[in-house]
Formats: sequence, C-alpha cells, structure tokens
Amino acid sequence: MLGEITKGKVIDKNETAYYVQVNGLTFELKKLEITQEDPIKLGDTVQGFIYENKDGKKEMTQFYPFAQQDQYGWSTVTEVRRDLGVFVDVGLNDKDIVISLDDLPLDKDLWPRKDDRLLVRLETDEKERIWAKMADENIFEQLAANFPSNLENKNLMGTVYKTYEIGAFLITDQYYLAFVHNSETYRPLRLGEKVKARVIGVSQYGRLNMSVMPRAHEEIDDDAQMILMSLRREATKTLPFYDKSDASEIKQHFGISKSAFKRALGHLLKANLITEDKDSGTISLNESSEDKDDDTTR
Repeated sequence: MLGEITKGKVIDKNETAYYVQVNGLTFELKKLEITQEDPIKLGDTVQGFIYENKDGKKEMTQFYPFAQQDQYGWSTVTEVRRDLGVFVDVGLNDKDIVISLDDLPLDKDLWPRKDDRLLVRLETDEKERIWAKMADENIFEQLAANFPSNLENKNLMGTVYKTYEIGAFLITDQYYLAFVHNSETYRPLRLGEKVKARVIGVSQYGRLNMSVMPRAHEEIDDDAQMILMSLRREATKTLPFYDKSDASEIKQHFGISKSAFKRALGHLLKANLITEDKDSGTISLNESSEDKDDDTTR
C-alpha cells in the first residue's frame, strides 16, 4: 500500500493538516502538501501519495514524486551509505528513497556519488518498505532516440547508466545510447556520473562509441602529468599556485619555468581535470580526475 497514489477519507483536521484514513490507517495530509483546488471538508474523499517520512510518520501528499511504481524518473543522489546503499531524491519533501547495495556494483568505487543522477522507479516490499529500483537496459533502449550520421568527433554530455569490467554504457542528453571503453577514459566511469565525451564511431550494435580522452593535439604533456600527481598527493587536492604565481616559487616547487607551468595549466583546464581559483590563487583537482571515490557518510 505504501508508495502508491490512493484515496482515503478525511476524518479529522487541525490548523496545519488534515488526517486521512486509508484501509484503517491514518495519514497526515499537511495543508502545504495540497494541490487540489476544491476545499477539503470532513468526510470528503481525497487522493494522494502515501508513505512514511524519514521519522517513520505516515504522510500523504498531493505533490506526487516524479518516480513511482509504474513510472521512471531521474533522481539525484543525496547520500551514500556503504553499509546500505545510496539515497536518492524523488521529489518528496521529507524523505529520500534508498537504492539497495544489492542493486549497486560490487566494486564500490563504481557507486554513484552525491549529486549524480539515476533513472529509477519505486517498489514496495512485503514489509512496506519503499525502495528505488534503477532502470535496466531494456528501459533505456525504449527511451533511446536515433542519432544522426554527422556526430563523428562531436562532444556530447551523457550519464552513465550501466558499468561493466570493460567499460560503461551511457545515455546522452539527446537520449542517444553510447559506450565508453575503459581504454578511452582515465579511469573506470562510475554509475550515475555525468561525463563529457567525444564520438569516435558507431558500434555494430547501433550505439555510439565515445571517448573521454582528449584529442591527440590536446594530450597533456609530462609537465601537466607532474602537476596532476602533485595535486593527488595533497590531502586537500589543492595547491597554492595559479597562472599569476611567482616564477621563482613555481621553479622551486615544480622545477619548471613559469611559461611551461602556464602551458601545462592550460591543458589541464581545457581537459577539465583541474579548477583554477584566481581569487585565492589556487588550483584544485576536479572530482572526475581522482582515482578513488570518497565515502559519503549519512
């Protein structure tokens, strides 16, 4: 019953809420959660989505979640619990829904991070617990759009929806299906990750083959690699240098000239591997270029 849109009878009210009985159980329908135009009176029948909020209280809302039992919707990851799974926002004000660790990759480095996106529906188990279930490949094939023939070498944004040992499947913002082989990325892509990738061909299965590696003329050189390694060694992933830093300080720390440093910095910024903060005079490693995921605690 929980996790569904259903009807119930209004049996009580106060200044802030109505109380709706559904199959012998009472749910609170806050006045802020009402969307119907008709005034509600005692004895009326009202319809809403019923669930238990994060405090275990029974709630009804007329602001329906964008993911339901028979409807998929894009959810945003709000928390990661290594012992439980990941929490996603499906549009309920006072509850995030869990994707069980049983439905996530065995390799936890491939789990989603906070703010990643996943296409999910809702499912209620025999204990009346509501879970989020990720869309499988069949759903994405149904959603997929046909791509034009002139995409070679074009950059597109996409979201990873399935990971394998050899690479990751993603769906672009245009709803084209694509595959990124591990040889075409700096590191294995994680589930739910939003990536910018370049079209390098079409597979025999009718998907785009894509790469997140820079084009040949954009390949980062040894100086840029050295700066990346320096950033990765820092606990904060940040260094007190930027394109206006003193030449002698750059030479002392990196052992290269200021011009070489600026050139390497330009390559790293263009490849979206680092971020430069001119106000604070620092450069920082982007999340997408880190080797390991950080745990997110509840």
